[in-house]
Amino acid sequence: MLSLLGGYLLIFIARVADVSLATLRTLMIVRGKGLIAGCIGFFEVIIYITALNKVVSGLDNPINLLVYALGFATGNVVGSFIEEKLAIGLTTVQIITEQDNLCSLIRDMGFGVTVLEGKGKEGSKKVLIVSLPRKELDNLLNFIDDNDRTAFVTIMDTRASKGGYFKRTMKDK
Repeated sequence: MLSLLGGYLLIFIARVADVSLATLRTLMIVRGKGLIAGCIGFFEVIIYITALNKVVSGLDNPINLLVYALGFATGNVVGSFIEEKLAIGLTTVQIITEQDNLCSLIRDMGFGVTVLEGKGKEGSKKVLIVSLPRKELDNLLNFIDDNDRTAFVTIMDTRASKGGYFKRTMKDK
């Protein structure tokens, strides 16, 4: 009985690990970090084959398949959680506001801001474009909430950036 439970646990943990690694590997590919993605993929496939072998060698036990599927589902949740916590890469935030001072306040936080003039249904607007490390996103969003609750904010992943104030601030840190 103990060996059965150990087998289930092995399948579950292996599946959680390999699916979590697959999430991180995909992120690295999207971010243009192929070498890191390849290294992650190496370990991912070893773990995957180990779990799959355990399930295929015990096809007479349907619980193996259920535990395998549960590990897959859990691995997606865990992988997403890890990816959020790592917050690798850059993001671009577009803020549409009526407040003239929001730009200078964001610059005071150390972020580079590009300002465009916009025209909305209800008149003139400022369109602020801010590029920043994803790890700083929550700080910026909280700041915007505290200073302009009516701002319209969109967030976009940034694969890469070149030049500008953003790069200078990153090198200084």
